[in-house]
Amino acid sequence: MKTKYIDLISQTFDFPQEEFDLKNKTLQFHDVDLMKLIEEYGAPLKFTYLPQISNNIQRAKQWFANAIDKHNYKGKYNYCYCTKSSHFKHVLNEALKNDIHIETSSAFDIDIVENLKKEGKITNDTFVISNGFKREQYVTNIARLINNGHHNCIPIIDNYEEINLLSEEINDNFKVGIRIASEEEPKFEFYTSRLGIGYKNIVPFYKNQIKDNPKVELKMLHFFINTGIRDNAYYWNELIKCLRVYVSLKKICPTLDSLNIGGGFPIKNSLAFEFDYEYMIDEILNQIQTICDLEGVDVPNIFTEFGSFTVGESGGAIYQVLYQKQQNDREKWNMINSSFITTLPDTWAINKRFIMLPINRWQDSYERVLLGGLTCDSDDYYNSEQHMNAIYLPKYNVDKPLYIGFFNTGAYQETIGGFGGLQHCLIPSPKHILIDKDDDGNIKTQLFSEQQKSEDLLKILGYAN
Repeated sequence: MKTKYIDLISQTFDFPQEEFDLKNKTLQFHDVDLMKLIEEYGAPLKFTYLPQISNNIQRAKQWFANAIDKHNYKGKYNYCYCTKSSHFKHVLNEALKNDIHIETSSAFDIDIVENLKKEGKITNDTFVISNGFKREQYVTNIARLINNGHHNCIPIIDNYEEINLLSEEINDNFKVGIRIASEEEPKFEFYTSRLGIGYKNIVPFYKNQIKDNPKVELKMLHFFINTGIRDNAYYWNELIKCLRVYVSLKKICPTLDSLNIGGGFPIKNSLAFEFDYEYMIDEILNQIQTICDLEGVDVPNIFTEFGSFTVGESGGAIYQVLYQKQQNDREKWNMINSSFITTLPDTWAINKRFIMLPINRWQDSYERVLLGGLTCDSDDYYNSEQHMNAIYLPKYNVDKPLYIGFFNTGAYQETIGGFGGLQHCLIPSPKHILIDKDDDGNIKTQLFSEQQKSEDLLKILGYAN
């Protein structure tokens, strides 16, 4: 009878997989020996596997190149990284090795761009697509960047006042894009996104504020929906509506030459995850080319703003199971040595699921459990896997420590959790390790940040200088 944890996984999924394998009876992630990582740095810990950032960028660029070649598409493709997914320098440094561009969301993003320019990581030819609702400081920083010669900074107009605000601070002519306020899925509690300008208002807005304005040149139409890029009727319907606006604008605005389809590629959240990225890209370009051909306008250059897809699959978190609490006849709580609310806030805030696997003890028998965090908050738990509706782990044994890993956690968790700041119940942020490969392909690790100390939190709270 097959009762080991390895049997459960092998019978349920195709295993091993590209990034996951067993070696010496313990889990490997992209050939990284996770038990060795634990032995060197301890747990809890977070890690970033930097090569996966470049891997995903190159995958997407190749998919677009294939589709462009297949359809003899005349436009160019530009990959932008959505910085709000992770602003860390090590992430940007890795991403920028791949000839990409930048999408910003707020004022301080521009300071990061200027820092990268000083270091020679980007140039004036790098596109900086500035999204978001633009308050005074954001407008000032965008204007400073453009006034200092960054001709490929394109602020995306989010509301009717931004043209005038930018014109007041930018010295010379400048380029802009317009964001479409897409209509939300029927299950949403509101009908239209708060971001951008409504479909029906875009052409009148162009005629009123841009067409006869000698200082402003419209270059881009920006399209993004909250659910991301999905193969469903809702996505294709919204894309077609966007394309109708594009061709209407293009006929009266010769300078318009780019369509930004935003981000929203899903990332792997289960060993059973399936998504045909290449088909989606191929069909998006096919839809764009078909409608442009029917309307007799040139196809646009394509921009994307992949954030989670760029950095999400590079991240992971490792915890130790400290103790098991049998709370009733059916519920066993495995208590981890950290907190889900503080280290993986999306599991608490939006019920997001990540790939969860034990690091060791795959040859042991398994049991169904719930996972609990250390805070005294009833919501600090993780109780189901999207692919199983339950968590199964090797049986708890006080004499055999069990380590578990959550994978593909690299997007948003540090910024939402408040990296380096106060955490709920003063649970300290864990160590963070950077993992890379040297020129010979050997794994190398580097400590990025230590686990928070009491003094760090007391200083923030005003108890220490």
